[in-house]
Amino acid sequence: MTEADLQHYLDAHIPPARALGVRVEEVGAERVRLSAPLGPNLNHRQTAFGGSVASLAVLAGWSWLRARLAAHPRVPALVVQQQTVEYLAPIDDAFEAICEAPSAAAWERFEKALSSRGRGRLELTAEVRCRGRCAATFRGRYVAVAAD
Repeated sequence: MTEADLQHYLDAHIPPARALGVRVEEVGAERVRLSAPLGPNLNHRQTAFGGSVASLAVLAGWSWLRARLAAHPRVPALVVQQQTVEYLAPIDDAFEAICEAPSAAAWERFEKALSSRGRGRLELTAEVRCRGRCAATFRGRYVAVAAD
């Protein structure tokens, strides 16, 4: 899946991504990097709204998994099951979320469960950065359910 493919998918199927101004910056087996402008994500303190920060991080993990599974003949349905976000610093400019690939062992367990049971769970992490510094960390558990 290319950056353009993922951008088109998010724009067409995930309306909050459009509202947040999400842009796909990088898609690969090792990571996904999404960005968002500050303007549509402002809070009353003129910094990024926490919900926008969390949403970008959730989308980064979801996008990495969606891109990684794009080659499957029938792409599984993907949902986030659980998430935690730790806010470390105010975000006062454009920001990005970077989801790195999980360990090879975690990926193998996920694929095995998806193949044998039709459902797999995978924990992913993302870092939200602003001006090169880490402003938030995210940990989420995603569930993939095989298509009928």
